[in-house]
Amino acid sequence: MRSPIEEYLRTLHRELSGLDDGVPFQNIPAMAAADPDDFAICLATVDGHVYEIGDSRTEFTIQSISKPFTYGLALEDHGLDAVDRKIDVEPSGDAFNEISLARDTGRPANPMINAGAIAATSLIKGSGGRDGFARILDIHSRFAGRSLSVSERVFASEAATGFRNRALADLLRSFDIIEDDPAGPVENYFRQCSIQVDARDLALMGATLANGGRQPVTGEQVVDMETVQRMLSVMLTCGMYDDAGAWTSAVGLPAKSGVGGGLMAVLPGQLAISVYSPPLDRHGSSVRGIAATRRIAAEKSLHFVQAARIGRSAIREHYPITDAPSGVRRNQEAADVLTEHGHRAQLVELHGDLLFAGAESATRHVSSLPETVEILLLDVRKVDEVNDVALGIMEELQRSFETDGRRLAVIDDAGRISDVLCAGSTPLFPGSTEAIEWAEERLIRTHGRSGLIPDSAELPDFAALSPLTAEQIADLDDRMEDRTFEDGELIRRSGQKFGGVYFILSGDVAASTVRDGHRVRYTTLGPGMTFGEIALGGGAPVRVRAQGPVVLRVLTADAIERIEREDATLALALWKAVATDAYTRVEQNLQEVAIRVRI
Repeated sequence: MRSPIEEYLRTLHRELSGLDDGVPFQNIPAMAAADPDDFAICLATVDGHVYEIGDSRTEFTIQSISKPFTYGLALEDHGLDAVDRKIDVEPSGDAFNEISLARDTGRPANPMINAGAIAATSLIKGSGGRDGFARILDIHSRFAGRSLSVSERVFASEAATGFRNRALADLLRSFDIIEDDPAGPVENYFRQCSIQVDARDLALMGATLANGGRQPVTGEQVVDMETVQRMLSVMLTCGMYDDAGAWTSAVGLPAKSGVGGGLMAVLPGQLAISVYSPPLDRHGSSVRGIAATRRIAAEKSLHFVQAARIGRSAIREHYPITDAPSGVRRNQEAADVLTEHGHRAQLVELHGDLLFAGAESATRHVSSLPETVEILLLDVRKVDEVNDVALGIMEELQRSFETDGRRLAVIDDAGRISDVLCAGSTPLFPGSTEAIEWAEERLIRTHGRSGLIPDSAELPDFAALSPLTAEQIADLDDRMEDRTFEDGELIRRSGQKFGGVYFILSGDVAASTVRDGHRVRYTTLGPGMTFGEIALGGGAPVRVRAQGPVVLRVLTADAIERIEREDATLALALWKAVATDAYTRVEQNLQEVAIRVRI
């Protein structure tokens, strides 16, 4: 089953593919001929899952998107105070290649403009047998989770045309922002901008920032949280240059664009978005990249003000219903059907906030279920906050799941989620026991023979009486009483003394007991089943109520006493049959308890 998130991104990609404004960057000859039709959208979560649409494995040069990562390495090497003395963190309001240096100190306005980025590059020195640029390439590779390389062709083209950047480096040297020969730092800057990445790399680099500096695939802590905080703060206020204010207001995601056509945006704690499309707008940012990121942020409520919580997985529990059976007593044939086919019904329990990230993790999990899963029980009782975006994603998940011919049921109190998901024929249950019972019955009806779940039964159909002869069953029938009950009517009270053996001819009854001061239902019985005889063995008091209209035949305690006095052979056969049936059910209950303990 295809994920609703993937379907959304695929639709967005298709809609924006026709957007033909802008042209690839022309100031570097090696980049001017980039294919304007190349277009990729990626979304990476903090647990390392990446949605990839379009040309996501097409490599391009990272250009200015390298700036926050090299700045992060400078912060790791020297600390905040030392770096701040060289590079400010104020928005410049200027284009990326403007001078923007403080008049008295020569300090660049921020590390996202070219002057600030060159200053940051100059702070990276050789260490451990590696020169400064090798360390810059290494930090980018660690963020991406794979070894990256440099496009020598683009580097040569940048070096041949980078007069303005050399002039900026000379200015920085004149103020002692760069303390040595500026030729080395500016060459490293050209190489840094020429690092080759693809859209998937950018998404994972952003996801590493979203994940507090820990690469979600490799698990490496690339930089510490204090560094991430500064990197993302500067990206939010300065990453989009002279468009930063409008971007922060409308999109609300720390972001960085590059003239290579890439764009990376980060929602801390949850995800990162990357887009690759070479045609640029007047700010030097990808036209489709801006459009796609704006759409995703607005349509999925990703502005940091709306989605500021940590995007942990929404999945709390997931198990087949055989791990937590309903407690409904089944005959052996029906029990065998559930043993063989119970894995086809699964219960998924959600918890926490169900905003975009939570809904994404839930839909990804459900979308990955094997096709053999026919029934999904979605327990949302522990969900805290939910927004309209998440509801839309969950509704699309439901539609996709049921379009495949499968069934979904919701476990919830009445509320926003159930109001949306259960507006049609999708059933709603107040608890997991009722939902699992419904799922078991569907599996038995689907995979068992016709009539395996009977609507009614006669005495010869009862498994409890199978050891008896037809004559003995007829004799018992003559001694029984008919009793009928309406829905909810009490059949047996808790602690009531033994009143006989009850044979259910039609309808269902629910047996409950008190545990830890709370009444809990532990089994449901239907046609062809018996109850009452367990009271002979003592144990917890049990209360039995009708679920809907119920018709019983009752062999009362007085009738049993008469049989014992008048027909010892029949009495012995009866008690042997009752004891055998009771022992079988005790053994089943012990197996179910063992399963529940495991989960």
